[in-house]
Amino acid sequence: MRSIDWEMMPYFLAVARSGSLRSGASLLNVSYGTLNRNIQALESSYGARLFHRSRKGFTLTEAGMAILPLAESSEEILQKARHRVEGLDRTEAGRIRFSLPQMLGYDIVAPIIAKFQNLYPAIQVEVRITSDVESIPDGTTDVGLRGAYEIDEDVVAKKLYRIAVSLFASQTYVETVFPTAGSNGAGLSWIGMSENQDTKNLMKRAGYPLADIRHIVTDGHMRLCLLRQGCGMSHLPLIFESLYTDICRVPQAEVTLDRYLWIVCHEDLAGTVRVRRFVDFLMQELIDLKPLMQGELFQK
Repeated sequence: MRSIDWEMMPYFLAVARSGSLRSGASLLNVSYGTLNRNIQALESSYGARLFHRSRKGFTLTEAGMAILPLAESSEEILQKARHRVEGLDRTEAGRIRFSLPQMLGYDIVAPIIAKFQNLYPAIQVEVRITSDVESIPDGTTDVGLRGAYEIDEDVVAKKLYRIAVSLFASQTYVETVFPTAGSNGAGLSWIGMSENQDTKNLMKRAGYPLADIRHIVTDGHMRLCLLRQGCGMSHLPLIFESLYTDICRVPQAEVTLDRYLWIVCHEDLAGTVRVRRFVDFLMQELIDLKPLMQGELFQK
């Protein structure tokens, strides 16, 4: 059927079932004139009369009788589709594609997902660990957790708080390597995301401009692993100090507030029950972690 057919079918069925324009208008809660115009438009579209008109009311013509079962079948299919979608939206079940960066995934968010699973066993969370910012609007992912100063996508975005970061190394590295290091970080190793000027500026601000950029690692969790193995120092969210007892802030390290933590989701999915349950649960768990994420451990 053409688009006009789909739009006019409810009007056709209302008149076919009620036998008059006024009764049909009442069924659809529209005006008499609106229903009449739509019936005329449908007949014009087909180039045939669909109803015999008399003082007794409206009865189907041969053409009307021919399309009646098709119209009823179409109505049934649309109703089933609506009920199926509404059922998904109104139940605590279904799949959610959730993307987040490596640094936040393994130690911070994995325990949250485990708690969520226990509360909502019928909601499947497809976790996508990535250093890329996956697109919400084009449907690549449904919900995302991001560290960013601003979100400029056409999404539903919840800004939580800024993440505190500092410069860390393993306890062993600080105890054995730092005492033999020269001034300005000479003899020390840096584990960074890149070897560009931004990294060098970061090293300078940290007080170690002469440290050697020993490893370039884009994966945040890999940087943490290398740091714990005594391969050098790197910036980490402050919360890791409470998660790993074998790491510590290096001498002269300052705590700074970095990017904001955001939860973003697709506008079309924001109202579905499964997404609301997940986003609300994730947000509350992350808010509970705010003292650790934002700097309650500043004082030492």
